Amino acid sequence: MTDTAPTTPTTVPAPEPKPKRRKPTPPPPADVVAPTSEQKPARAKKGKAAEDEHARIRIKIRAYDHKIIDESSKTIVEAAKRSGANVRGPVPLPTERRRYTVNRSPFIDKDARDQYEMRIHKRLLDIVDPTPKTIEVLTSLSLPAGVSIEVKM
Repeated sequence: MTDTAPTTPTTVPAPEPKPKRRKPTPPPPADVVAPTSEQKPARAKKGKAAEDEHARIRIKIRAYDHKIIDESSKTIVEAAKRSGANVRGPVPLPTERRRYTVNRSPFIDKDARDQYEMRIHKRLLDIVDPTPKTIEVLTSLSLPAGVSIEVKM
């Protein structure tokens, strides 16, 4: 017989996980230097900031009928241009839709229903640099019934 020693299984240690690398943090921004007389002057404001410097009248028009609202906005634009003001618009805003569902019968029958929809059309006008004459002309305008006007200065 041969002598064989019992073999014990040897365990191999598991490899250690690699440490995660962090991204290097960027250096802090350099201090801002005050402009000198040799540097170019700042440019004029553009966009909304420049627009806010001018006086303006914002008119919001609402109506149930799109023909009446278009006619009214056309009348306002013509009157403002005649008085020498610069007009932007009319800008069509999203139409508001109100839907109502009601039962057809006063009693039972919930399956039978009627649906009604009310559409509110909206337009936006901006009158830039209005003159006193512009304001006078706008207040004297007569618009058709069913047109709601909201004026912001």
